[in-house]
Amino acid sequence: MADSDVVQQLEERAKEAESAIELLKNQLQGLKEKAEKSGLLKGREEVVRLRKENEDLRQEICSMKKQLTDLESTNKRFQVALPVPGQKPPHYPNPPAVTAYVQGPGAQPATVESEPVAAVLSVVAEGVGNGEEAKSKKKEKKKQEKKDPSPVPSEGGLVNVSRLNIKVGRILSVKQHPDADTLYVEEVNVGEEKTRNVVSGLVKHVPIDQMQDRLGIFLVNLKPAKMRGIFSEAMIMCAESPDNIEIIDPPPGSVPGDRVLFEGYSGEPDEQLNPKKKVWDRIRPDLTTNSDCVATYKGVPFTVPGKGICKVPTLANAIIK
Repeated sequence: MADSDVVQQLEERAKEAESAIELLKNQLQGLKEKAEKSGLLKGREEVVRLRKENEDLRQEICSMKKQLTDLESTNKRFQVALPVPGQKPPHYPNPPAVTAYVQGPGAQPATVESEPVAAVLSVVAEGVGNGEEAKSKKKEKKKQEKKDPSPVPSEGGLVNVSRLNIKVGRILSVKQHPDADTLYVEEVNVGEEKTRNVVSGLVKHVPIDQMQDRLGIFLVNLKPAKMRGIFSEAMIMCAESPDNIEIIDPPPGSVPGDRVLFEGYSGEPDEQLNPKKKVWDRIRPDLTTNSDCVATYKGVPFTVPGKGICKVPTLANAIIK
C-alpha cells in the first residue's frame, strides 16, 4: 500500500473521531442544560454551602464555649454536669460557687453561692428522681397494705370497735324466708320509730319458737343488703363453733335501743359502714367469746352501761359473727 493511501485513511479516521467528539460534546451540553433546568446542580451547590456553614458554626460554638469556660475559671465558677438518674454524681472539688446549666427552653444558669458541690448534686439528683424506682416503691407499698389489714387511721378515726353501732333489739315476729329453707325473716325493734327487717341464717341452729319475742344484740350500721329478694337492715350477733351457733344475750334489765359499748374504745359509730373500706371485715377477727362465754373485742367485754355484760349460754372461745 502506498504512503498516500495510509495518510488518506488516517485523515478519514481523524474526521470520524472529530465527528464523534463533537457528538459527545453536544450530548454532554444537553445533559448539563437539563440538569440546570431541574435544579440538580443548584441543589448540590446548596448542600455544599450548608455543610460549610454548619462547620463554621460548629467551630464558632466551640470557640465560644472555650471562652466561657476560661471566664468561669477566672471567676471561680465551674460548670457541673447534671447527674444521670441512678448514677452517683462524679467527684468535684469544693469551689465557693457552682453554676449548673439545665437544658430547656428559656433555661437560665443557676448559681449557688458557698454551697458544696456534693450537696448541690444531691439536691439535683433528688429532684430528678428515678421514675422506675418510685413506681416500684408504690407497688411495694400497696402489697404491704394488702398483707397488713391491721387497724389504721381512716375516715372517722381508727378502725376499731367504736366504729360499730351495736344495740339491744327485741324480735317482735319471725317467719321462714319464702325462698330459702335456711333463713329466718325477723321484725326487730332496736329502739327506733320504725322496726327493721333482719334476715338470719339460723333455721338449722335455733328453733323458731326460741326466736320469737327474745332480746338479742344487733349490728345496725351495716349497709342494708338483699338476701334472696328481701332486704336485711341489721345483723343479729352470734357466737359460732364448727357444730353450733348461739345468739348473744344482753344482760338482764336491757331494753331495745340500749347501746353496747367497750371500755377504752370511745367515740361515735359511723352512720353507715362503707363496704369499700372493709371496716367490719377488719374488726370481725377480734370479736370472740372468752373462757367464761363472755362476748369480747380484744378481750374487752360487750357491755350495756349500768346493766352488765353480754354472754352466750355455752360456747367459750368461739368466734363472733
